[in-house]
Amino acid sequence: DVKREKELIALIKRAIEFGSGVVKVSSSPKNETLFSTSRACSSCQRSFPELDPRMFSYNSKHGWCPDCYGTGQYLIDFDEEQSGEEASWRNNDEQDDSALCDSCEGLRLRPESLSVYFKDWNIAEFAQLSVSDASKRFGSMKLNERETLIARDSLNELTARLHFLEEVGLSYLTLDRSAPTLSGGEAQRIRLAAQLGSNLRGVCYILDEPTIGLHPRDNRMLLKTLDQLRKKGNTIVVVEHDEETIMSAEHVIDIGPGAGVRGGEVIATGTIKQIKSNKASVTGQMLAQPLKHPLYKPRGKAENTLKIINANQHNLKSVTVELPLRQLVCVSGVSGSGKSTLIRSVVHDNLRVLNSQKRKRSIGKPKGCKAIEGWEAVTRVLEVDQTPIGKTPRSCPATYIGFWDNIRRLFADTTEARIRGYSAGRFSFNVAGGRCAECDGQGMKRIEMNFLPDVKVPCDVCNGARFNSETLSVLYKDKSIGDVLNMNVDDAVSFFAAHDSLHHPLKLLQDVGLGYLTLGQQSPTLSGGEAQRIKLVSELAKAKPVLQDSSGKSILKQNTLYILDEPTVGLHMADVEKLIHVLHRLVNAGNSVFVIEHNLDVMAEADWIIDMGPEGGDGGGKVVAKGPPAKIAASKRSRTGAFLADLTGS
Repeated sequence: DVKREKELIALIKRAIEFGSGVVKVSSSPKNETLFSTSRACSSCQRSFPELDPRMFSYNSKHGWCPDCYGTGQYLIDFDEEQSGEEASWRNNDEQDDSALCDSCEGLRLRPESLSVYFKDWNIAEFAQLSVSDASKRFGSMKLNERETLIARDSLNELTARLHFLEEVGLSYLTLDRSAPTLSGGEAQRIRLAAQLGSNLRGVCYILDEPTIGLHPRDNRMLLKTLDQLRKKGNTIVVVEHDEETIMSAEHVIDIGPGAGVRGGEVIATGTIKQIKSNKASVTGQMLAQPLKHPLYKPRGKAENTLKIINANQHNLKSVTVELPLRQLVCVSGVSGSGKSTLIRSVVHDNLRVLNSQKRKRSIGKPKGCKAIEGWEAVTRVLEVDQTPIGKTPRSCPATYIGFWDNIRRLFADTTEARIRGYSAGRFSFNVAGGRCAECDGQGMKRIEMNFLPDVKVPCDVCNGARFNSETLSVLYKDKSIGDVLNMNVDDAVSFFAAHDSLHHPLKLLQDVGLGYLTLGQQSPTLSGGEAQRIKLVSELAKAKPVLQDSSGKSILKQNTLYILDEPTVGLHMADVEKLIHVLHRLVNAGNSVFVIEHNLDVMAEADWIIDMGPEGGDGGGKVVAKGPPAKIAASKRSRTGAFLADLTGS
């Protein structure tokens, strides 16, 4: 009763006074609990500071694990003064093998912070929940009167922010997911969710391809979110290639007509109807007359398959699936459904050891799955990603693909070069002799600026030509070696038409929609999509035609497995069509192509589709449908099927 409670409180206060801030409370001689008003323990002689919100942040020295500075990993040369963006350790190749921190076991916080519990969970356990699970957990949490009073505002804000993350299709992300592991699309949608909760008016939001990495279902959720921002009185400007996003716009500005030097003009503006009726607009014509599928005759049943048995890495739930070889295979599914884990982490990471083996071939004990069968039919594995093809200005499309050596030999064979005794090495911008001595063949000079970023300007000696005047005086068909470097691919195709070793790779570059690039364009200036297509051209240039025996049966000696993760990122609808032709050319040359993709046009052209899901995160990790596009379109379980059916009219 109240009287006894007051008496108990008085006794406890008196005991605290006698104990100098320390008191033992017991219900029996064997059951004693020690309490301290000064957050100190007389048994172990340890004291602790007063609880502070900063103690629960791994971005603050008050809360982060002192051994890993809140990263959760062991990072070489990392200390508390660094932000994590410094090149001194991020570019260290050894960083790929960073292990979990032994002290905090990846939880990032100091032991004192992890020892504070609410509803029997510490903060790290709450942070390990996915957005959807956290929303359910906090939404159903039972609080007493005192807890409700304390947490009222915080809990409302928390549930609202979780709801915004769900609205932009990120319900599968865990709250403690580290930023470097996020895709560009995921990072952009997190920023968008933050803006949803700001309730600002009169803001102009500019988004650059927000649909990157989005399944068509999640794309519609994103468009709904953007519409909510617009209805609040804001302006939304979106740079986008996605057809559904363009169709939902109230006003469209189409830039073109081509890319690079062939673009830069406003071709059409207005409503969707006006864009479609404009004959000069490539976008309008693609919207008015979409691709008719299939562009290629289906290849039928595959002779060989790659069988993955009981894949269980990350969110995969003992997946057993057969992937046809020497076919175009598309792996689809909503964001976070396990596509990349299956193809990149299980298939690629286990089979890439074949690239270094010549005689005795073995993949050893596979990681992330129980077994892999049928790998013997694969000669090598190549992941064609969007990482840069070179980090220095000396790297360019001509050197990466390999035809620059042929161009140098061509100039060395000219009469003028022979008279002067110039070899092919004279026409290299990577060695001294023929290159410009002032800029060392880079064509640019870096000027250091005090208190400002460094500035790059064209070399004032060679004017960006990279070579010295003596080398530039040697001409082939009235063009110097510097002129050839500055020549775009479209012009080079006709210029080198008589030389098959040059014309073939140049024509491939043109076929994949890169005719606007110059042969000497510096690799660091290329976009991810451009770099990926250049890598594809490099492989196509090496691909040998399929041979046939006397009976007409194909003799397939090679079978490179190409793995591409969303190759349509950054591509216009017209360029997607060109990419489809390139992928089929790789298969026709006797190779296997596995594509992780959300683009419906690519899916419709696949020989076989593996659809993952049904949801993302813990709700995914299963194969919900498999088969040719028509079968996926008819599947009721597939989140992809209905969208594919609308595209193909199935």
